[in-house]
Amino acid sequence: MSAPPSVPIPTPLPPAAAPRPASPLAAFWLDLLIAAATLFGLSLLCGLAWGMWRGIQVGIEAARSGAGAPAAQEVAKLMGTPGALAQLLMALVSTGGAALLLYFWRRRAAAAERTASGQAARRVSTWGWTLLVAACVFAGSSLIAWIGKQLGIEPAPTNLPLMEQAVAHYPLFLVAFAVFLAPAYEELLFRRVLFGRLWAAGRPWLGMVLSSAAFALIHEIPGTSGNGPAEILQLWLVYGGMGAAFAWLYRRTGTLWAAVAAHALNNAIALAALVLFGLQ
Repeated sequence: MSAPPSVPIPTPLPPAAAPRPASPLAAFWLDLLIAAATLFGLSLLCGLAWGMWRGIQVGIEAARSGAGAPAAQEVAKLMGTPGALAQLLMALVSTGGAALLLYFWRRRAAAAERTASGQAARRVSTWGWTLLVAACVFAGSSLIAWIGKQLGIEPAPTNLPLMEQAVAHYPLFLVAFAVFLAPAYEELLFRRVLFGRLWAAGRPWLGMVLSSAAFALIHEIPGTSGNGPAEILQLWLVYGGMGAAFAWLYRRTGTLWAAVAAHALNNAIALAALVLFGLQ
């Protein structure tokens, strides 16, 4: 009787390597890239929509006057540039759209986080910290402006002409935009999404620095105003310090509503100063 054929024993495979966790810093830069691309894309779409609407208006006006179709150069002159209301709406759609996209796609809050945030918002100490941070931001900004003035540095924020035009023609919408809408979507983007990404990864101070730098840059982009290097650096210091203070407040209280409220108070004070004294 012959022996059964030998069956080769399979060589055990090495255990599969565990998937490498994604780098929180790489995720932060990806968030920032998506936000910038979305903001630029929505701004472009808004500009095209405004151009089409204004072109239709110019065409209707030309038809009514019986002057015939104007030349291309004349059309551009008649169209002009977007006014204050159009620019505010463009900012709302572009930056607000970027904030909402990043939040729902990349950093949506879990139920436990929403519950903790609601509990923090009901603590009296939360609003004490909010008032303190808002006061410190105002005092710090005023101090930086005073020191800059002593050194002969007096920057004009890029959005100052827009704010002045909006105060004159659309004061109620400007209040709604500057005090309620802009603080909400800016805090959602820069504190909840960008800062929160690195805070959740155990690197809050790095998140504070990077998100505050992005916050400063979006508010004062070099080449978009007549400010020189010294003026731009002063504005970056003001906006960066503001962003860092709001990030600290968010971390200290555990609720984004505190940062939104402090931001709203700061904008309300700046708007009141613009109305009463002509200052940003």
